[in-house]
Amino acid sequence: MTDFNIVNQQANDDAAMQALGATLANAALPGSVIYLCGSLGAGKTTFVRGFLRGLGYDGKVKSPTYTLVEPYEPEKFDVFHFDLYRLNVPEELYEIGLEDYFTDQSVCLIEWPDKGEKILPAPDLISYFDIMKNQSDRQIRFEARTASGNEILSRL
Repeated sequence: MTDFNIVNQQANDDAAMQALGATLANAALPGSVIYLCGSLGAGKTTFVRGFLRGLGYDGKVKSPTYTLVEPYEPEKFDVFHFDLYRLNVPEELYEIGLEDYFTDQSVCLIEWPDKGEKILPAPDLISYFDIMKNQSDRQIRFEARTASGNEILSRL
């Protein structure tokens, strides 16, 4: 059995959250699936914005709450940002061609992965975003779930 790493980080504002996203982008590996778990307003989309900025993407980054997925094509690898908050049933993912997004040359960042349970691929990394008592600080816990996830965390 392989031991899987857990890394805890803190972000005190949007800039720190984006910096943390950029750091993860530089550690990420093509083919990775990363779940982003946390309540509304916990900073998941801000984190994704930083992830994309870390890859050199300077265009608009918006939440795919209504479209379910937003594609991005920075140089290093394709990034697909999913937001499943408004997903009614997991089977809706088949209608958007779910299997086309998960390739060896892409990274998939998935907000609200619990809404796609049993249909989504297993994650390499799960990121938990918790709002602290003072409401501005965020605690982010990264848990590797695969050897690839472990490698990402070792590079973080």
